[in-house]
Amino acid sequence: MTRTHEIVCRLGVMAALGLTLAVPAQDPVPATPPPSTARPEPRDKKPRKGGPPGLVKPAMADTVKARVYADNWFMLYINGELVAVDSIKFTPHNVVSVDILPEYPMTIAVMAKDNADPATGLEYGTSIGDGGLCLKIGEDVVTGPDWKAKCFFHGPIHGDTTRPRVRQDPIPDGWWKPGFDDAQWPKAKVFTEQEVGPKPPYFEHDFKGASFIWSDDLALDNTVLFRAHIEKPGWMKRWNTKADLDVSGAPLK
Repeated sequence: MTRTHEIVCRLGVMAALGLTLAVPAQDPVPATPPPSTARPEPRDKKPRKGGPPGLVKPAMADTVKARVYADNWFMLYINGELVAVDSIKFTPHNVVSVDILPEYPMTIAVMAKDNADPATGLEYGTSIGDGGLCLKIGEDVVTGPDWKAKCFFHGPIHGDTTRPRVRQDPIPDGWWKPGFDDAQWPKAKVFTEQEVGPKPPYFEHDFKGASFIWSDDLALDNTVLFRAHIEKPGWMKRWNTKADLDVSGAPLK
């Protein structure tokens, strides 16, 4: 007799005697709950405290990207504060990209320098270099013909490389401050990308909408100060940006 036949016979005998086989009860299999359609709570939902009524402590999501390409070097101030300095002097050309917290009205001030010998205005011995500045902050703030640009170091005068002479004017105090009077400064001159000839790092960053600017002479003007005042209608002061950090020792010229 096989094992299967033996089990069938035993079940038949139990049925004849009126006996039943007890089967242990099993817990019902829980149904799989449907996937939740509720959106996760935003991490920023709670009010951000940290300042007077109406102001909030800013988060990184409130910042915008500032990108600067300068031939050859620059210092960038926004609303009177030093924001960025080109960390590579003169060569190779590089793009500096930093996150900033926007606040309007925004006063932008830039010192840009072309590589030039202070005594002759020449670079690399006997060459005449050329400058160029391109800047973009967020999507709306870009360099263009509405900026102010004033040269403070020019040379070699008349492009004379045999007897090079230069003209240098003193850098005015407070040129980076929002309240500085630049009413008499000339407008910046726009130059094409071909005229400036930017190096590869420029093409690896987003400068869409921004123009290359300089003072009148791209080749002979070596130190140029730029200023721009940017308004944003409807903007209300919103950040609690009062800091305890003392940065008064930062370079100003």
